[in-house]
Amino acid sequence: MVKRLLSANASDVQAYTKDDLFKAIQSSEGRIVMSENVVMHEPSEEGITTSEMTKASGADMILLNAFDVFNPIVLGMPNQEAINTAIPNDNVIKELKKFIGRPIGLNLEPIDLDAPMLEDRLTIPKGRQASAETLRKAGELGFDFVVLTANPGVGTSNKAITDNIKIAKTEFNGLVIAGKMHKAGSSEPIFTDETIDNYLDAGADIILLPAVGTVWGIGATEIKKIIDKIHAKGKLALSAIGTSQESAQPDVIRQLAIRNKELGFDIQHIGDAQRNRYEAISELKIAIAGYRHFIAAVSRSVER
Repeated sequence: MVKRLLSANASDVQAYTKDDLFKAIQSSEGRIVMSENVVMHEPSEEGITTSEMTKASGADMILLNAFDVFNPIVLGMPNQEAINTAIPNDNVIKELKKFIGRPIGLNLEPIDLDAPMLEDRLTIPKGRQASAETLRKAGELGFDFVVLTANPGVGTSNKAITDNIKIAKTEFNGLVIAGKMHKAGSSEPIFTDETIDNYLDAGADIILLPAVGTVWGIGATEIKKIIDKIHAKGKLALSAIGTSQESAQPDVIRQLAIRNKELGFDIQHIGDAQRNRYEAISELKIAIAGYRHFIAAVSRSVER
């Protein structure tokens, strides 16, 4: 019997297989919070990582953004205190896991140079782009999951995401999450029914969708239909607050949390921890899991 992630100790998380983690999320019944941390942004306090701060704010899963698998740096880790003096370390993720006792994943971005763009394209290092090589390296570094998505202005396409899901299923041994939080600079729809079918057929374990209330023109009825399809296929759904609303008023965070829990999301993501108040994570966690589970999560020792 797998202990649900909602109540899991660090030792439970350490022992999870890929399938165990999936079941641990599923059995938590929509009360899991994923915090996204930009690893190249300076932490709020010297000598401590943003991941430690977000775990202490109630996050159950940590997603690293702007992490380069060929230049492994997480600011705040030992010998990685400042961007200009940080020493890359292939063990940094395994060490960070010991510090926080939570599942850790990363964004890898499926670049499509043919994607029609709404804005100037941003170029990112190869170590942040989705490919067979970066997906293999992510597994070697010790990541528990990978999110195939894109940051603003990078330019991806639903086809590029689908193609990289297929690659991930052969090259990466953790959970594969896929989908767009926003348009990422592209002019194509964030998703369609066909897009979701393609992601599922390609083998995605968890489908990422914009949280209702974060992207203009995407409403609850549309999202609910997609979530029901995902669950019917035995897969999970992740909502994403990726449109800077993570810095909105606490009432907005709570409203987003409850609206999206009602729709059936299994995980709720909240982005850009360093640029916003950490209590936004706490507000989200308390709203969907209650104070009892929140205080247990932030109090639970990594030695357990």
